[in-house]
Amino acid sequence: MIELGVGMFGDVQVNDKTGEIQSSGQRMQEILEEIKLMDEVGLDFFGMGEHHREDYAVSAPEILLAAAAPLTKNIKLGSAVSVISSADPVKLYQDFSMVDLLSDGRAEIMAGRGSFIESFPLFGNDLKNYDALFDEKLRLLLELNEKEEITWTGKFRPSLNQQKIYPQPKNGKMPIWIAVGGTPQSVIRAGKLGLPVMFAIIGGTLDRFQPLLDYYRQAWQDSGHSMDDFQVGVHMHALFGEDSDEIADWYYPYYSAQMNRIGKTRNWPPYQRNQYDFGRAKFGHLIVGDPEYAIDKILYTIELFGLTRFSAHMDVGAPDHKQMMKAIEIYGDKIAPKVREALKK
Repeated sequence: MIELGVGMFGDVQVNDKTGEIQSSGQRMQEILEEIKLMDEVGLDFFGMGEHHREDYAVSAPEILLAAAAPLTKNIKLGSAVSVISSADPVKLYQDFSMVDLLSDGRAEIMAGRGSFIESFPLFGNDLKNYDALFDEKLRLLLELNEKEEITWTGKFRPSLNQQKIYPQPKNGKMPIWIAVGGTPQSVIRAGKLGLPVMFAIIGGTLDRFQPLLDYYRQAWQDSGHSMDDFQVGVHMHALFGEDSDEIADWYYPYYSAQMNRIGKTRNWPPYQRNQYDFGRAKFGHLIVGDPEYAIDKILYTIELFGLTRFSAHMDVGAPDHKQMMKAIEIYGDKIAPKVREALKK
């Protein structure tokens, strides 16, 4: 069974000419309306990413998810991602346990390193420990998910001695996913640990991620985990409209502006329309178009990788709220049912 959902980073609208930036409060209220609609149209999950930048509204996904819990009935609510390297796993686990209880067992944690590094100096972590922090804190998070009482010693956090962790989630534990980019060691670690993995495909062609999927599957099998428990997803930039050319032309200024804002901090060259059009091709990383186009490309991606989850990252560059609501409606009413139907055949 495929799960179809939405991921967001909480982008706020930025006017590069005037410098005006949408208020985080306004954007969060819009996001809550969008999540409510996702639930109403039958999407399976929602994920919110953690960021500590002026152009993103959400620094603590768990707080937004807690606000969404009573507004929704069925949709899973998770992070996309929680930057575990710079977090306290104990506090993170407690916070998500509360989201889980508020949502009657619908919470998930997606742990990752994050694609931005602002949280490291903000919370007093040294980037030279980038990998070691992630590994230690991930393993502590996993242990917390298995035990109500924990004794633990590590390098980057004070020890725990027969400490009971409260509150506990509804079913005693929560799903924990790992978000990965393009490094083989990350996917091999996830496979060895038997954790579901979400690949962030946010550039280039789909086929370049195939070797990483192969590494992950091999590590999973070599570690003796049952393929019945195997879960893998992809996160891809997307937006849906009634007409492919119209939505592509409308969205390009929003998307390219955000790529350029991020690119300035990473020394990327200016984003070009040919990159955008290349990404929208069958083998590219973008899914921006009408229902027929989106159905074909989502099915192609699912079959290429053997996915159990597909996440449409729909707020890159902060397309306006009205268009977001329309895209969610199209996704839930016209795209998701056809994808599910096709996979049953």
